[in-house]
Amino acid sequence: MEKMYFDHAATSPVHPEVIEVVYEAMKNHYGNASSIHNFGRDSRRIVDNARAVFAKSIGAKPGEIIITSGGTESDNTAIIETALKRQQDGKHIITSVVEHHAVLKPMEYLEKLGFEVTYLPVNKKGQVDPMMVEEALRPDTILVSIMYANNEVGTVMDIAGIGAVIENSESTAYFHTDAVQAYGTEEIDVKRDHIDLLSISGHKINGPKGIGFLYVNEEISLPSFILGGDQEKKRRAGTENIPAIAGLQKAVEILQLQREERQTRYNELRMQLIERLTQADIAFEINENSGKQLAHVVSLWFKNVSAEQLLMSLDLNGIAVSSGSACTAGNVEPSHVLLAMYGEKSPIVSETIRISFGLGTTSEQVGNLAAHLIKISSRLKK
Repeated sequence: MEKMYFDHAATSPVHPEVIEVVYEAMKNHYGNASSIHNFGRDSRRIVDNARAVFAKSIGAKPGEIIITSGGTESDNTAIIETALKRQQDGKHIITSVVEHHAVLKPMEYLEKLGFEVTYLPVNKKGQVDPMMVEEALRPDTILVSIMYANNEVGTVMDIAGIGAVIENSESTAYFHTDAVQAYGTEEIDVKRDHIDLLSISGHKINGPKGIGFLYVNEEISLPSFILGGDQEKKRRAGTENIPAIAGLQKAVEILQLQREERQTRYNELRMQLIERLTQADIAFEINENSGKQLAHVVSLWFKNVSAEQLLMSLDLNGIAVSSGSACTAGNVEPSHVLLAMYGEKSPIVSETIRISFGLGTTSEQVGNLAAHLIKISSRLKK
């Protein structure tokens, strides 16, 4: 039985070329980048070269990149350190109800410290209206954090519109976006879209786990979230993970070369899947099918079919999909994203699965997935 992986939005396989780079770095570049001898300088060159590549990929400057352990640390740093540093300017923060838990949990933490958080709703496309951001801004608003694209339903937010609203307002709020799911597929330009802080993670783009970066506008100075040494110009303590940094650089370089090609291929796979299900007269709908959408994420509502049973049946056939964010694994609570979009009484919440394409996904595999979905959903239909 061939195992087929359709959960790239949760995590992605490491690209073979990235594996080679990581292995080479582990074998030959083991010096501490903070050491002044030749071994240290060798590692420092890897860090500096990678930082330049990361910066170029989002239209930033190398000095505006802080290398981190991934999206969660980047989000926590941007949100918590901004709040603590700027609390004399105000204690009001704006975010959305569909954010990743790496954003929502820090917000809950700050509320316990006395900060006030406004959670903006989304429409049935899963989008935040920039005008709602404008209405929510106050003189004491210090931070706005809206994700670039949703990890569960694939909605791409109007980040340019939100950035323009904040830039043209009288507010001094910083604008942070969690771009973990969008990075590598969407064209990101932090200067164009007035983004002050941006988070990404390596394991979503065929890079190693445990590595990512945080973009911080050069006009902003944040304390180190992790205390210790003076690495990253005193902005992130801890000895640099040279193999992972080198691997992430390679993953970013590959993505930059293949971004348009990947978009085209994912859209073709998406259309293939939808056409097969439509031809079979299966009762399904695409969640968020009218706004801008990530090409590699497909959220499908199979009417009158339990998502949990569908997932288990697919897994028994060697097919991996999900019902939402992997970060809520083991949690019986329904998707907070679907609840925000459709309400707790909607059957969509318990009858939706997420399919996501990536490295290694073939047209033949999508055909097999469609065949299994047709067969299993027909059998499980209430």
